[in-house]
Amino acid sequence: MTTANKITLVRIAMIPFFVVFAILGGPVYDTVALVLFCVASVTDFLDGYIARKYNQVTDFGKFVDPLADKLLVTAALVIFVERGLFAAWMVFIILAREFIITSLRNVAAAKGQVMAAAWSGKVKTCVQIAGIILIFLYVIALRGTVGCPNYVPDGTTMVVVLGNIGGLSDEQMLMLVPAVVSWVVTLVTVYSGYDYLHRNWALVAEGATKPKM
Repeated sequence: MTTANKITLVRIAMIPFFVVFAILGGPVYDTVALVLFCVASVTDFLDGYIARKYNQVTDFGKFVDPLADKLLVTAALVIFVERGLFAAWMVFIILAREFIITSLRNVAAAKGQVMAAAWSGKVKTCVQIAGIILIFLYVIALRGTVGCPNYVPDGTTMVVVLGNIGGLSDEQMLMLVPAVVSWVVTLVTVYSGYDYLHRNWALVAEGATKPKM
């Protein structure tokens, strides 16, 4: 097994531990979860770099690497939904995009074609990872957030002190950063999905008009 594939498998093995600590919640557990997420995210870029630099690109890696990425990001987003930090409908849209593009890749592969990676897909991945890290940092810094019973909001924090600015309640102010981040992540993901569909619409159109022989 290549070094790149071993790194990918390590990333997958880290996901259950990340999930456990993120579910437990609390400043200490969240910090551990954040560290695990950051390390796993770094290995995402590392295994790709090694695979390309040392000619270790394999069919196994092409399958497992994107799977590991999606599992890691999905795990974080689902946990955020449970903790009231991310809207469920936004996560649905993000997952729908992944299913649609994966299906499109399968169609292309069945036709013997390779669907080229678009820059929007790379931006989407970076924005999702950065957004998840930012939300974790925000929650840890506040030592409390709405919707998570493991936390007790600290009334001395700057965010709470500024709660009345612009007519926002303390609860609304506490949720402002996660709300902004979730919107940015969702919109970038939607655009990425549109970009892929727009670039490869001929595959869909052909499949709708020509029956498979």
